[in-house]
Amino acid sequence: MRYSVPIVFLFLIVISGCSRYNYAPVRSYHRDIPYSQKYYTVRRGDTLYGIGVRSGHGYKALARWNHLHRPYFLQVGQRLKLFNSSAKAGRAVGKAQKTRRQSQKKYKTHSKTRNKSQKNPSLSYGNQKLLKFHWQWPLKGKIVKTFSQTNRKGIDIKGWLGQKVRAAAAGKVVYSGQGLVGYGNLIIIRHNGSFLSAYANNRRLLVREGQTVKKGQAIAEVGRLRGKVASLHFEIRNKGNPVNPLLYLPKK
Repeated sequence: MRYSVPIVFLFLIVISGCSRYNYAPVRSYHRDIPYSQKYYTVRRGDTLYGIGVRSGHGYKALARWNHLHRPYFLQVGQRLKLFNSSAKAGRAVGKAQKTRRQSQKKYKTHSKTRNKSQKNPSLSYGNQKLLKFHWQWPLKGKIVKTFSQTNRKGIDIKGWLGQKVRAAAAGKVVYSGQGLVGYGNLIIIRHNGSFLSAYANNRRLLVREGQTVKKGQAIAEVGRLRGKVASLHFEIRNKGNPVNPLLYLPKK
């Protein structure tokens, strides 16, 4: 089952190996499990995070409903409950569905109006568009590692310890934590059905999962990973694939 707006694409930045937790995203996921489905049988390659995204419930709710604890190991054939049996939870699900429909309607209306009124260059992907002026630099500083120097996994921007990291575009925080070894405190923001941005090596995170953020909003503080120079590792991904951020960010 497909949703045109928004389609959730999550990713895991893989350079040094797998994370110690199996709930972090390891590929792009589509919302293909009906929200009304009550149970799901675990298949080979499934992670709790992936099932949470595909069902729309999120891995934290699934862990709570099924009494699972970190690192959330799953077994093939295991049956997971996709609902909370309490009446209160049922009302919350109905409210969430209504909120999601209202959000989608608002997004479509805004997108249609914006595309008619703006004539800026755009990047086409199917029936949707992301205008270039939607992006801003997440940090003011010198680029210390280019796209090619990071093995085509984003760029590194030099800063100072505690400097505010800002959202490059408006969106929703879909990951905030330390689930990826070697990347310190990590934030991933979903901007629409195709684009995500990632902010790694942070000293402190200022936003939580599920929170909606505005373009330019402070989301973290620059950190220093393993004693190196204080810097931000920044990525933009289109449909799960890393792209060169310099093709999207405004020229300095």
